[in-house]
Amino acid sequence: MSSPQITTLVKIMETLPVSLQERVTEHLREYIHDLQDEIKWEKSFAQTQSKLVAAARLAKQEITQGKAVPLDYDQL
Repeated sequence: MSSPQITTLVKIMETLPVSLQERVTEHLREYIHDLQDEIKWEKSFAQTQSKLVAAARLAKQEITQGKAVPLDYDQL
């Protein structure tokens, strides 16, 4: 079942020459892929957000207590 928006998009696409249809289709594929990646990232972030907040609080507490040391990027 197609939504009205998809039907409209198909009608618009059909008015374009085939070469432009191909270009638009490729752009839409890339755009949709990017959106899917963004959705995955947002879900992943939402699932770990409480852990990130806890880690940030612990880091802030350790800095306040003088337990934190600067990060040595050469040791990474």
